[in-house]
Formats: sequence, structure tokens, C-alpha cells
Amino acid sequence: MRILLFDPFHGAAGDMVTGALLDLLPDRSPVIRAMASVVGEPEVSEVDRAGIRAVQVRTRAGKVHRTLEEVESRVMEADAPESSRGMAVRVFRRIHDAESRVHGTITHFHEVGADDAIADVVGACTALRLLAPEGVVVKPVSLGSGMIRGSHGTLPVPAPATAAILAASPLLAVTGEGEGELCTPTGAALLAEFATLSPLWDAPARILATGHGAGSRDPEGTPNVLRAMLLDAVGEPDGDRVDVLETNVDDATGEVVAHAIGLLMEAGARDASAIPAIMKKGRPGHLIRVVAAPEDSPRLAALMAEELGTLGVRCTPMVHRFVAERTTAGVEVTLRGTRYTASVKCGRSGGKVISVKPEFGQVQAIARESGLPARLVARAVEEAAWKQIGGESP
Repeated sequence: MRILLFDPFHGAAGDMVTGALLDLLPDRSPVIRAMASVVGEPEVSEVDRAGIRAVQVRTRAGKVHRTLEEVESRVMEADAPESSRGMAVRVFRRIHDAESRVHGTITHFHEVGADDAIADVVGACTALRLLAPEGVVVKPVSLGSGMIRGSHGTLPVPAPATAAILAASPLLAVTGEGEGELCTPTGAALLAEFATLSPLWDAPARILATGHGAGSRDPEGTPNVLRAMLLDAVGEPDGDRVDVLETNVDDATGEVVAHAIGLLMEAGARDASAIPAIMKKGRPGHLIRVVAAPEDSPRLAALMAEELGTLGVRCTPMVHRFVAERTTAGVEVTLRGTRYTASVKCGRSGGKVISVKPEFGQVQAIARESGLPARLVARAVEEAAWKQIGGESP
């Protein structure tokens, strides 16, 4: 699995994201062409940032205030693939939604409505599509510290729009070292749009390439760069990686717990369970445990909080899970002179079948139709399955 990993240890801005991705591409011409269609050909050069070679992108565009509709129109006119333009539009909508939450109704963009921001976003989205990773990880984003001046006056770092963008995404943030604004709204929106895997993703991988995008400032002793790495994630034998989400509840009825477990499974949980527990002051309660794909954890944790009213969900990230190979087979069985077909899940390990389990919904249907108890139908289907696959029933 090819993974693109962003490491914003010193923040991120639109030009830094574009520069880091350009540094990874063997052919930069499609990206430069896309950016040039917005603002004229950008200046792409190699610079030194505290001893690290990095790619710096300059568009030399003036500041222009535009509405969201005007920005989207310019994006859609860019010489870029349709998928890249669509992604760029979503990035600007993230920024617009964030500014609306912070400032109320806004008529036009301020700092991010200029041609240079549009070119950076279109360029970054085009570069991402060319790299075509199967997953994108964004490590915790450094924000900076202190105060900054913007169109709304002097504001604390992070800028309110940056904070709102990050709050609406699964990305993690840290203060980080450095005075001033390290992460801009454009940088935050690009990383939020690109991310598909958990920020805590941590699997064995081989580094294929490393790219660095340079920021405009060059502070002494600090590499003002955004690092991006293209990784080849190594598959783990007989298993995968999952997150384990847990929360304790002592004020939810059994019906509410059962309803929540059903919703969690429908929402994509790998497994969900409720374990009886004795809580503080001797109150009976439940430990709710959910097994989830890392990319689904934030969404499922939010669902747990909403349905169960819990104030906190613990996450044990990226747990290795041994998984048996699973197949489904159709099994025929004759009951009371009538032939039925039922689906059976087969589990294999080391090439050997270790379990068979009929789909219970089909067992119930056969039981109703045949008039036999469900337990007898399930036993008959299991026995037929063992005979069909040539194994020995335990």
C-alpha cells in the first residue's frame, strides 16, 4: 500500500504543501501548467532552510478580494484534471465554512482569495492526483504561538479560521516550536482535505522518497519546511491494524446500549460489544468496546458519544489484529424432504479450515419454512458444510 505522509513539524502553508509535493514528482510540468493557467507561470526553485534542501514556490500574484463563487469559477477554469479542480473547490469551501463560523456571514475571502492561493491549491491538488497514493496520513500539525495581524486586526495564533478548519477535521494539532503563525488556513484546509488515514497511523513501511516544501521565512537554526514522504507500507502476515475504542456507561438502559451497538455496526465498526461492569459506588454499568479501522475511529467515537451520552472515549490506536482468512460458501442441506441452500462463513489458518458458521438470518428463514428449531437447522448446515469442504468437524 502506497502511503503519502505529511510531517508538518514546522507548520504548513499552501506554498509549502505544493513545494513538498513537487519535490516528490519526477515530472512537475502538469502541476506548473495548472498553476500557470491561474496566475502565470510560477517560480519554482531550490532553497536552503537550515541545511535542508527544499522546493520553494512563488506565484508573484497581487492581493485580490473575491467571493466564494468567484474563486470557484477561477478554479474550474484552470488547466487541471476535473478531479483536481473538484478537490480544490472542496478546499476553498472548507475555508469559507470556517470563516463563516468565525466571522458570521462573509461576502468575500480576505487573505486566501488571491490568485496565489488559488494557484497553490490547484497545484497541490493536481500534484496529489499525479502521485496517486492509496492513503494519506497527516501527523500532528504545529501551529506556532504569539499574535498575528490580519484583515480583522491583531489575532492570536492559530488564526481563528485555521482553528475552525482543524476542529472540523480529524487532524491533530500541537503548539510546536516557533514564534508566529506556522499553519495558515490554506495549509490547514489542504491537509484536512488530503487526509484519509488516522494521524496516529503507525505501520511498518519502506521510505520511497522524501520531499520538502519551503516556507517564505528562513529563521536561523530552524528548518522552515513541510516534509512529505512517500511510503510503501509493509503488509503484516495474517492480520491487519485496527483501533480499539472504549467507554464506560452507567446511565444507559440495555435498550439504548443495544441500539447504539446496532448503529455502530451499521456505521462500519468491525465489531462492537457491551461487557457488564461494576462502576463506582457499586452502580451496574457496561464497558462498550468497538473495533474500528483507524480511518473510521473519529467518526465512530463521535457516534458513541452521541448515542451513549458518554463524555470521553478512549482509543488504543493501531493494534495489530491476527485475522484468519475468510471465505463464504453456499451449502445445500435436505430437511424433511426439501432441499435448502444456506451461506456459511469459513475461517482458514495455514491453509486449514478452522471454523464454519452459517449465516443466522438464513438459518432462521429455513427454520420458519421447515418448522424445525433453529438450533437443529444450524447443526445440519454446519455438518453439511464440513462434509462439503472436506474437513473434519471438531
